[in-house]
Amino acid sequence: MTVTRRSFMKSGIGLAVGCLANQSDAPAQNKDRLAIVDCHTHFYDPTRPEGIPWPAKDDDVLYRTVLPKHFLEQAAPLGVTKTVVIEASPRVEDNAWLLELAAANRSVVGVVGHLEPGQSDFAKNLARFAANPVFRGIRIGHDGLRAGLDKPEYIADLKRLAERDLALDVNGGPATPADVARLAEKLPELRIVINHLANLQLDGAAPPKEWSEGMQAAARRPRVFCKVSALVELVKRKPGDKGRVPLDVAFYRPVLDAMWNIFGDDRLIYGSDWPVSDHVATYKEAFAISDQYMKGRGAAAAEKFFSKNSQVAYKYP
Repeated sequence: MTVTRRSFMKSGIGLAVGCLANQSDAPAQNKDRLAIVDCHTHFYDPTRPEGIPWPAKDDDVLYRTVLPKHFLEQAAPLGVTKTVVIEASPRVEDNAWLLELAAANRSVVGVVGHLEPGQSDFAKNLARFAANPVFRGIRIGHDGLRAGLDKPEYIADLKRLAERDLALDVNGGPATPADVARLAEKLPELRIVINHLANLQLDGAAPPKEWSEGMQAAARRPRVFCKVSALVELVKRKPGDKGRVPLDVAFYRPVLDAMWNIFGDDRLIYGSDWPVSDHVATYKEAFAISDQYMKGRGAAAAEKFFSKNSQVAYKYP
């Protein structure tokens, strides 16, 4: 489910998606083919003997077995045939489980795991998992980053990521980008990926000044990327509101335009945050927002956003 570089660049992303969806029998040995890569999915299986720490059992939408085959059922008809899976568990051995899942599923091109910088076993665990080329980095939360920025042992562990040519995902609220900028100043060689537009709540209006200034500070560092992910989940809603979210790209355009003005075409990455996004929209509905927006930016920008930028950020095999 791939498309030749020439046809991708010629057609624009909307036509490219159609081409992708119709090439399921294309020969895998053609190295000049591209795949749309979803760089933010979560896989887990509550039927494992040890269970799972997330999602909670009372989550009627998410508490189910979610594996690569289920992702492909949703995404492949749209031309999205590859993914970088992001940790959904603090347990060290769940990194190994994700790598085993990747070994059995060619659609998983990268794993971003969970390890705690500053812990005594960090270097040992990092060496263990980084021996697998599909292990492409770790994810941390903003609270941990903020607390660790001035701790030498914490920074030393993050430097180990850069030394192994791995990436760091950071998840947090709108104040996250400013601290990512501080980290990038300390470790300019580290590739850092801000998750979910720093979880800015979307209301259809232009983004607030503090968020924009933080993103601008982060973007001044050339190895900082941002995932345009979880869009439908970021919609500001009233407490208890269980209605559908806006699906018109115009609602999201003010923030998306701001992101492209700040980062340009080379450092923004597509991600869905599936299956979490199922709470408010189908995969197809959520993907269509990014797809429609990228049609207006042209085929070259779409190719970067849906494929090439993630290869630069994560350097997956």
